[in-house]
Formats: sequence, C-alpha cells, structure tokens
Amino acid sequence: MAKKSRAYWNRLLHRDLAYFFLGLIIAFSISGITLNHRQSFSSREYTVKVEPLQLKLPKDKSKINEEYFKTIATTISQNNFKTFRLRGEEGRIYFEDAFATVNLSTGKGTIEYVKPIPVLKQMAILHQTTNKWWIWFSDIFGIAMLIIAITGMFISKGKYSFKKRGWILTTLGLLFPFIFLFLIR
Repeated sequence: MAKKSRAYWNRLLHRDLAYFFLGLIIAFSISGITLNHRQSFSSREYTVKVEPLQLKLPKDKSKINEEYFKTIATTISQNNFKTFRLRGEEGRIYFEDAFATVNLSTGKGTIEYVKPIPVLKQMAILHQTTNKWWIWFSDIFGIAMLIIAITGMFISKGKYSFKKRGWILTTLGLLFPFIFLFLIR
C-alpha cells in the first residue's frame, strides 16, 4: 500500500505543479531561446526606421558627458531622453522608442526608431527582472521545476523506469552542459 500511495502523490505533484506553472514554463522557454540569440536580434523591439546622423562634437573630449548628451538630445529626436553610454569610440544615446549610435571621433552615426515586440518583450522582461517579489516567485518556480524533474523520474515503471533506462538518458543529458562549461570556452 505504501508504494501505491507514494506513486499516487508522485504523479499528483508532478501533474499539478506542471499544470500550475505551464504558462511560466512556456514564457521562460521562449524568452530563454530568444535571449540566447540576443546578438542576432532583440527580443524586446524591432527597428521601424533608421536615419543618418551627424553631430558636432566638442574639441575637448572630456566635455562629451551626460550634460552634453542631454543638451543635444532634443536636436536629435523628439522622443524623451532616457540615458547614454560611452564605450571606446562609440557613444549611444537612449530615447523612449529610439536610440542613436555615434562615432566619437567623426560625429557620424545613426538613429534607430524602434517598436516593442508584443508579448515577447514582456516575456523577456520577466526572464530578466530584478523585482524583489518576482525573484521570490521565480525561486518558488525553480523549486517547483526541481520537484517536477524529480517526480518525473519515478513516474514510469518497468523497462522504461529511471532505474532501467532513465539514468542513461539523464547522464547523457548532463554531459552536454559539462562539455560546454569545461571544454568550450
């Protein structure tokens, strides 16, 4: 009777947690895939229009700072200025629904106007957010995923059980992350 009871609770936990977290599993899966390819495309927005840009930069490079970018922001775009970033010889100015990239030696650049990708942007935000309450919920989700994985190991009986076949597939599945972690850098 104890084995039957254990199997019952195992299936119940596996099934009901999977049902409860199904939406989040799908959202994290899709946004995780898109975030893996963030060098190829943005999972949050797409470009609507690109325009060339030419800025008159100050001779003194130390004057290329936040105040400078705030001052010239209104001449570049009507969109609200958000922030800026300097990286090497490139400056990037972020606006609401646009960003400008400028070569800090020549002043040449472009401004890209963007629109959000519906649903996919929200999924990516969930995947990356640092909101305290969301982090707690994500931790609970992580624990639930562990329970789903562990209970899933014990659902099948006989020749397809974890003891007979599952451990081999699990070992093979674990090899790939370790190969990427230790051999491919």
